Amino acid sequence: MFVEIGALIQKSIGKSVLEALKDLEGVELITIESGRSSDLFEERQFGAFGEAAILTIIASSNNKETIFDELYNACGLHEHKQGLVFMTAEFVKSSH
Repeated sequence: MFVEIGALIQKSIGKSVLEALKDLEGVELITIESGRSSDLFEERQFGAFGEAAILTIIASSNNKETIFDELYNACGLHEHKQGLVFMTAEFVKSSH
């Protein structure tokens, strides 16, 4: 079984977070995209919007808690409180 773990964080830290997590045991897939957010970040480079990184991890259910905690810490959310980390319910990987 697998879970999706994701984060919406400031773009400036997105790549360093990806690098910190990509080799963790249980990480099956990790991707990063960029976008803009109008409500999570104080720094707004585009008027009402700030640049955001959208990080998505597909992880083994056996390692989900460790990966979630590592993601939270790598994002620095315990210090900055600017971002969002989430985890979905477990799902089964399909081969189709």
